[in-house]
Parts: sequence; structure tokens; C-alpha cells
Amino acid sequence: MLTEHHCHILQQIDDGSKSVEMSLEMIKMMRSQGVERIIATPHFYAHRERNDIKAYLAKRQAAYDKIVQADNSNSDIMLGAEVAIEHGLHSIPDIDKLCLADTNYILLELPYAGFQHWYLDEITDISYEYGFTPIIAHIHRYLDYYSKSEYEEVLKLDAIFQINNEAFGNLKEKRFVKNLIKEGYPYLFGSDAHNLTDRKPNWDLLKKKVKANVIDGAEVIL
Repeated sequence: MLTEHHCHILQQIDDGSKSVEMSLEMIKMMRSQGVERIIATPHFYAHRERNDIKAYLAKRQAAYDKIVQADNSNSDIMLGAEVAIEHGLHSIPDIDKLCLADTNYILLELPYAGFQHWYLDEITDISYEYGFTPIIAHIHRYLDYYSKSEYEEVLKLDAIFQINNEAFGNLKEKRFVKNLIKEGYPYLFGSDAHNLTDRKPNWDLLKKKVKANVIDGAEVIL
């Protein structure tokens, strides 16, 4: 089942959708491209939320409720978060509430900065303390930040590696993710859609650039 694992369709929570109307159009576009399940993953930054997950969850639920009120056919959309790796993340109460769709899978975003071993320590601590399976968001986006050996450290994690569909439209990133898949690393896809223009749903791109057996070979988390 074609599943959207990473998108920012919930309005006015982060830098994604700006309105309910935009959210509905993004969802409509995804469904027209063959997406059968959608997991909404608004950004969670612990420092911005002052480590208050409950307040974040309330905002997320309120945004979701407005979408369903506008169109009840969207009541099947599931909730999650794209959680930024920060110091002490593993010790925040209720972090399990940020997992994707009430599973033990958590979508984690590495910092856009040079490699630091503490990133991996936080991910490992989260995995061991809570029994989570980490999903590393858009693994291909760090090519300008990490050396080959540093990437190898990340790929040693007991994790699933999320690939943005857009990677297949970039020669450098395409080469990287195709090799990742070829070497047998667990992977799944997401559009990381934020709007209807420069970061719109792009499952049509994935279907055009990637063989069906590769799409079908993505990890199943639900």
C-alpha cells in the first residue's frame, strides 16, 4: 500500500501548509497520485516547544480536527511527527506520543550541520530506552555535510532510512539512494511536501523514476 510517511499537511503548525484549504489541496493531490495512506508529520523542535510535548500534541490535534471537519473523508489520516535531534531529546517525557500512527517507529531529523557523534548517541538512547525503531528522515540530504566515513557511521544504526521522492530528480542524491537500496538497507519513501508550489506532493516523480519493485520493496510499518 503506497504510504506517505513524511509530509507537512497540517496547517499553521510549522513551515508547511498555511491554511485548511491548502491542506485539502495537498491531500487531494497525494490521493490523485496514488497515495493510499497518509501520515502527517509536522516538525517537533524540543527547544521551540520548551520540551512540552502535550502542548504540541494539542496543536497537532486541533489542526487535524479542522481538516476532518472540512472534509470527513480525511478522517483516515494518521498522525506522527518529524522530530529534530537535540541534546537530551531521549529524556523528554511522553516522547512516545511522537511516534508514527501509534507504532514504535519514530521519524528523526538529523541537524543540518557537520557530523557529531552525539547525534547517534541520542538516537541510540531513544531506541534502547523506549524500544523505538528510528526512521532517519531524508537520509540523502546530508551529502554536503558528512564525509563518506561519517555516513557509514550513520548507516550502522539499527534504523530505517527515509528517502524523499525528490532525491530521484537530483543526480548526486539519486546515485546515493540507489546504492543504499542496492546494498540492502531498509528504506521507505515520503514526499516531505510542504505546499503546492516548490515543495508539492511528488509521488508522480517517484513512480516515473523508480521501478515498481523498488517502491514495493519499501519497509512496511503499519
